[in-house]
Amino acid sequence: MCFVDTPNSQIELIEPLGENSPIAKFLEKNPLGGQHHVCFEVPEIHTAKAEFEAKGARVLGEPRIGAHGTLVFFVHPKDMGGVLTEIMETPKSAH
Repeated sequence: MCFVDTPNSQIELIEPLGENSPIAKFLEKNPLGGQHHVCFEVPEIHTAKAEFEAKGARVLGEPRIGAHGTLVFFVHPKDMGGVLTEIMETPKSAH
């Protein structure tokens, strides 16, 4: 993966680590590539998870360490207007 910084956001370029990775499956369905997911930062991951669940959104698993070394979780695309959504806790170094 590679991160491209912009003035107010960051673009993450990713490639599959193996044949069974979620990215490989995405590319099988979308051979030209495209947007895989969008990510939003939150100050506290467990509070955000509880808020999404309280609204009926399907959270895909428990928070786990993501690419920035901070906790993340994903929300099912069907509950987010068709877009796989990653929720990431703001890295502690950003404070």
